[in-house]
Amino acid sequence: MKVGCVKEIKNKEFRVGLTPDAVKGYVNAGHDVLVEKSLGLGSGFTDDEYVAAGAKLADTAKEVWDSVDMMVKVKEPLPEEYQFFREDLILYTYLHLAADKAQTDALLQSKVKGVAYETLIDRAGTIPLLAPMSQIAGRLSVQEGAKYLEKIFGGAGVLLSGVPGTKKGKVVILGGGAVGTNACKIAVGMGADVTILDINLHRLSYLDDIFGARIQTMVSTDANIENEVKDADVVIGAVLIPGKAAPKIFKKKYLKEMKPGAVFVDVAVDQGGCGETTRVTYHDDPIFEVDGIVHYCVGNMPGAVPRTSTIALNNATLSYGLKIANLGLEGACAQDDTIYSAINTYKGKLTHKGVAESFGDYEYVDIKTLV
Repeated sequence: MKVGCVKEIKNKEFRVGLTPDAVKGYVNAGHDVLVEKSLGLGSGFTDDEYVAAGAKLADTAKEVWDSVDMMVKVKEPLPEEYQFFREDLILYTYLHLAADKAQTDALLQSKVKGVAYETLIDRAGTIPLLAPMSQIAGRLSVQEGAKYLEKIFGGAGVLLSGVPGTKKGKVVILGGGAVGTNACKIAVGMGADVTILDINLHRLSYLDDIFGARIQTMVSTDANIENEVKDADVVIGAVLIPGKAAPKIFKKKYLKEMKPGAVFVDVAVDQGGCGETTRVTYHDDPIFEVDGIVHYCVGNMPGAVPRTSTIALNNATLSYGLKIANLGLEGACAQDDTIYSAINTYKGKLTHKGVAESFGDYEYVDIKTLV
């Protein structure tokens, strides 16, 4: 199979879909790899490293798109890239279709086989291709929340750890999954006062076992969320329903009840955000204020640490990518039926139920009836 990778064109996105080591994995398996020149510079990988790994260099992204059977990316394609879509192209990347109707339409009209990292569910019920970015985003969320809590950025001027004789800052985490757990690790490590909420009692029990008396666990209800955010210094939105738009559990009315200068970090922004006041921001202009509350809603948070993020992502995606390249998408599904869950679009059909439910005006088709 011909496998390709191009530079990401999303604002301030420096991650790449393939590292030189991943290229070597595809080449050693007998595949041809074509990458855009200067592909990995933002993540610290040179063209010479790609060539040494066996890749061929292309002068333009168009040349790569037009030549390959499978495109490996990081972020969802932007409208400027829709022109490159074509029937039977395998697109292997984060798609986040539930928050992007235009992209969904473009993929369906062009009959692209869209394989989304964020919806692949393995036999253990985890999301292995989303996990590394969830870990990074969760850890970054507290780091960014602490930074924008500083007075010079419009925050309340509170140090999360406090010092002897002062109160610690309070961090409230909405969601106890991978993002929330990793946010919890960093917040606890900073010495903050941490409360984490989730709807799953088994998950709360697990978090209580892991962190013990260093955190407060609570069931996620509207009343509990409202009560906890009132005196929060940083609120982390870490809610995920795979493939679906995130529920709006952080209400606009809460803002006026909160402390002026508190910070809301919405990690769920890729799936539409879990805050009613959320709107996508970018690394070069990451914050805005609503009712005295600083909002950080960057849609590609791990892009701030591209070297770590790119390597972590490739560690997770390579094995599944090799199965697809070795056997074709259909053959890979036959060998590993967990791959079915990652297919969001297939030959003009919408094949992920969660995405269909998020919009309501698409016909959902079970992928197993097509492949």
